[in-house]
Amino acid sequence: MKYNDGLWHLKAGVKPAFGLTVTDVKTHDSGIDLEVATRPIRHRGDTLGGPLLFVNLSSPSEGIIGLKVKHFGLTYFLLLNYLSINALITSIIKGLAPQKHDFELFPDVPPTPANLQTWTNPTSTTIISGPLSAVVSTVPGQYGIDFVPTSDPKHVLTFAGPKSQAVVDLPSKWATMSASNTGLLATDVSANPSGVSWPAFLRYILIELNLAGAELIYGAGEGFGSVIKNGQTISMWNCDGGTSSEQKYKSVPFYLSSRGYGVFINHPGEVELEVGSEKMSRVGISVVGEELEIFVIYGPNPKEVLGRYTRLTGRPGLPPLWTFGLWLSTSFLTNYDEKTVTGFLEGMRERKCDVRVMHFDCFWMKQYEWCNFTFDPDMFPNPAEYLRSIKEKFGVKVCLWINSYISQGSSLFKEGLEGGYFIKRTNGNVWQWDWWQPGLAVVDFTNPAACKWYGDKLRALLDLGVDCFKTDFGERIPHIEVQYFDGSDPYKMHNYYTQMYNKLVFNVLQERFGEHEAVLFARSATAGGQRFPVHWGGDCESTWEAMSEALRGNLSLTLSGFGFTSHDIGGFEDMRWCAYGAFSSHTRLHGSSSYRVPWNYDTENDASASKALAKFIDAKHRLSQYIYAAAIEAHETGVPVQRHTMLEFPTDRNTYHLDQQFMLGPSLLVAPVFTTDDRATQYYVPSGKWTSFWDPSKLAEGPAWIEEKVAYDDLPVLVKDNSILLVGKSGLGRPDWDYNDGLEARVYELSDGASVEAVVPGGKGTQKAAKLRAERKEGRVNVKVVEGSLRGWSATLFAQGSGSHLSTVTAGED
Repeated sequence: MKYNDGLWHLKAGVKPAFGLTVTDVKTHDSGIDLEVATRPIRHRGDTLGGPLLFVNLSSPSEGIIGLKVKHFGLTYFLLLNYLSINALITSIIKGLAPQKHDFELFPDVPPTPANLQTWTNPTSTTIISGPLSAVVSTVPGQYGIDFVPTSDPKHVLTFAGPKSQAVVDLPSKWATMSASNTGLLATDVSANPSGVSWPAFLRYILIELNLAGAELIYGAGEGFGSVIKNGQTISMWNCDGGTSSEQKYKSVPFYLSSRGYGVFINHPGEVELEVGSEKMSRVGISVVGEELEIFVIYGPNPKEVLGRYTRLTGRPGLPPLWTFGLWLSTSFLTNYDEKTVTGFLEGMRERKCDVRVMHFDCFWMKQYEWCNFTFDPDMFPNPAEYLRSIKEKFGVKVCLWINSYISQGSSLFKEGLEGGYFIKRTNGNVWQWDWWQPGLAVVDFTNPAACKWYGDKLRALLDLGVDCFKTDFGERIPHIEVQYFDGSDPYKMHNYYTQMYNKLVFNVLQERFGEHEAVLFARSATAGGQRFPVHWGGDCESTWEAMSEALRGNLSLTLSGFGFTSHDIGGFEDMRWCAYGAFSSHTRLHGSSSYRVPWNYDTENDASASKALAKFIDAKHRLSQYIYAAAIEAHETGVPVQRHTMLEFPTDRNTYHLDQQFMLGPSLLVAPVFTTDDRATQYYVPSGKWTSFWDPSKLAEGPAWIEEKVAYDDLPVLVKDNSILLVGKSGLGRPDWDYNDGLEARVYELSDGASVEAVVPGGKGTQKAAKLRAERKEGRVNVKVVEGSLRGWSATLFAQGSGSHLSTVTAGED
C-alpha cells in the first residue's frame, strides 16, 4: 500500500501515527515488550491519549527474531466490507469463537533453542537469538530497531528506522485498487450482489525495513515477472490469472534478501509489499487491521535462511521416487476415452518416451458435473477394470483432476447443500457463482463433516486404483459477505483456504499409501504449502515468452521455501520446452485443446520430436538417483531441487540477476534455450571447470559467459567440478530403478586434495542406501563406499581439464 505523494507529502486524508519514542521497556524470559509513543513526549501532558504502539520482540527459534506491532488489543477484527455482524452472530449461536487460521509454525521439526538473551543500557535494549541480534534505540524521538549479526554488530543487515512503524488510517478511496477489491470476486454482481461497502477509513499497520543500495529481494511466492522484486508492488492475494499476468496462484508472504536474511510476514490475509516502489530505500509491509507480526530470519547464506524459514513454516514434503518420471496428460478440452488413453500410452512406449504417470484431466467426469468424482460412463464404463489394465500393461500411476468446487449440475450438490458443507453468504444461503461451472458452490473445509465427506469421495477413487490427484484451483475463494462454518474471517481465509484444501487431499493420500508416498499436482498455495508437493505454475501459453515466465515463476517459488516445481510443457514444435521440462523437478506434458504427444509433431520422414523427447526423458531417468538425493536434501533442509544459481554461488554477484538458467541439485547447471537453432544463446558459468553432461570433451572454465548455437534436440547441461554425479544406464524406462543395477559414479574435475561425497538414496522415503566418497591426493583418485552397501557399480573420472584421460573402473561389490 502506498501512503505518500512523492517524498515530501502524504496522500490526501492519510493519517499515520508513527512510532517515535520508547516510553516503557520490559525484558523477560521470552523477549522484550515496548510501549512506543507516536508523538514527542516533552512532559507528562503528552502522555494523555494515543495512539500508543505496543511492540514485542521475541525469538521462536535460534537465528529468528519476531517483531510484533499492535495498536488495539483485539484478537480479531471485523472489516466492514468483508465480515458482517451476521457472520459473528452465526458463529456465536454455534458456540464457536471466530477462528484466525493463522499459519502453523514448526509443524514438522521443533524449533532450535534460541538461548535468548536481553540486556539494556541507557540508550538501547538488545535481544540476542544465537547469531542474530536486534538492537532497539530508546533515545527519545529516535525509536528504531537494527537487525545485526551477533558476531558483527556494526554490520547492519536491515533496520526499521525512525517513523518506520505506524498505525495508519487510510481513506478508503486509496484502497480501491488493492487486489482484494479489484478482482471478480469483489466486482462481479453474481459473486458479490451487494457490491463493496466502504467505510470512511481503513486501518492499516505498517512496518518498513531498510533496503540497502545494492540489496536485492527475491521470493514473495510465485511471480512471473522479474525474479528480483526490487521496484515491484506485490499483493499477497491468490488469483487465477495465468502466467502472463501480474497475478499469482501462490502468494507466500516471505522474501529473501541478498544481504543474508529473510523476512516472513505472519499474516494469512492480503499483505501488501512495496519493495523499493514507494520509497526507494524501503520495503514497506502493510496489512489491514490492528496488528502485524514479522520474523527476521538470519542466514548468513541464503541456504541457511531457507533452512530456518522452512523449520518455521514446514519442510517441503518428500514425493515418492516414481513422481520424477514423465507425467502425460489427456490435456484439457480434448475428447478422450479408454481407446484414446491406451493409444497414447502405446505410442509413447513405442517411441521410448516412457510414461510413469497418466493424468486424466477434467473431462474424466461429465461436462457440467464437476466435481461429482464419478467417471463419465460413456467414456469409461468400467473404470476400475480399465485403470487396473493400464497400470498392469504400462506400469503407470494414475492421477485425476479435481477441485473443491461443486457444480449445481453435480449429483453431489444436493448432498453438500443438505449437509451444510458449502461456504455460505451472510444471509444463510449457499454462495454460488457461474464462473467455471454453472451454479458452483465451494466446499467449506472449516467444517469437519465437510472434510470427511470430501475425503470419502477421494477414498472411493483410491479404491478404484487412483494414485494421486491434481488439486486444481483454490484461488477464487469468496471473501465478501460470506461466512464459514467455524466463523473464520473470510478475508484471511481467501489465501489460507488452499492450505486446508491441499492438506486434506494430501493427508487422504498419505493415510492410504504411507509417509513419503503421497503427491499432489497443486496450483494454489501459501506459506507452508511446501509441505504438500508438488506445485505447478498454472495456465500458460505455448510460446518461448511463456516458457520464460514459467521459469521465473518456478525460481521465485523455490526461493520462497518450496522444494519442488513443475509447469505445463507447452509444445513440441522446437523441443525447447520439452528439454527444459525434462530437467525441471517434475515433468508433465499438458495442453489445452491439443494432445501433447510427440508424434503429432513428427512428419512422415522425420520423427525428430519423438526422438528428442526420448533422449531427454531417458537422461532424467538416468539421473533420478542424483535428483532424488537432492529431493531428500530439500525435505531435510529446505534447499530446493530446482534452485536459483545464486543459492549455490552466493558470493558471485554475477549470479544474482540470472533468471533464464538454474541449478538442478548442487552440481548440474541447466540453461534453457529461448531461440532458434540458427541463433546463439548465452548463459553464465560461475568460477570453476564445467563439463558438458552430453559430451565430456566439452569443457568450460568460469567465471565466463558462454555463447553458442544449440540444436533443437540439445540443451546446455553442465556439471560442476568437484562433483560426484550418480548416473544410471541408458534405457531404464522409469525413474524408480534398482540402484544396485549398473549405477555409475561420475567424478568430475576433482582438485588435488579435494574430497567429495554423494548419497545413494534407497528409493523409499529418506532411506540412504550408501554414501560414496571420492578423494584425490597427489594425483591419485580413490572412489569408495564409506557408508551402507552398494553392488554392481562403477566409477568414471572426467579430468580433461588437467590433461588426464577418461577412465572407467568397475568397482563391483562395495
